[in-house]
Amino acid sequence: MIEVRPGGRRRIDRVLAPDYTDGLDQLGLADVRARRDEAAQEETDLSYLRRLLHARIDIVRAEQRRRASGDPVSVVEQLAEILADNAVGTAPAGSGRHQTVEPSRAEAHRRHVEALVSDADLSDVPTLADERLELALTTYIAEENSVSRRRREVQQVMDRLNEHIADRYRAGSASVDDLLAAQLATADPAEPRAGEDG
Repeated sequence: MIEVRPGGRRRIDRVLAPDYTDGLDQLGLADVRARRDEAAQEETDLSYLRRLLHARIDIVRAEQRRRASGDPVSVVEQLAEILADNAVGTAPAGSGRHQTVEPSRAEAHRRHVEALVSDADLSDVPTLADERLELALTTYIAEENSVSRRRREVQQVMDRLNEHIADRYRAGSASVDDLLAAQLATADPAEPRAGEDG
């Protein structure tokens, strides 16, 4: 389960702390954007973890269907087809969010999912007893529910931060010119600016 630890040092602990979006009026716009970007990175990581779990769930369910139907073609032989809908990369269609960053802890997330059900590697699914297969499915679904709940909470934080930023633009206390100037100030000097030859 994805637990949030009050006062914890992990990114999810910070983003889902009750006071993360308090006092935004007292912060500079750059600081508000930094919080929004931190929340966006956490949302990306949770989305990645969620897709890994969806893939496991799909594989276990495919094996259960195969056993019920007596299909002689093993799930291992069907992996490419089963995983096609869970390709790890950009956010899947219909997620409602365009992700502009990559997961920051991809390997840690893979290890986390592998550790959920001991001795249940993807290639071992056909050898698991029916009860172990059902346990694996139950475990993956419970974890996916937990991850999805935390992801929705992070998205709500992102929405509050984005709304605050939009309010500043509407009120005239922030401008696109200021944003562009800030981006130029932090740009890599080795990268050519727009209109310059590289």
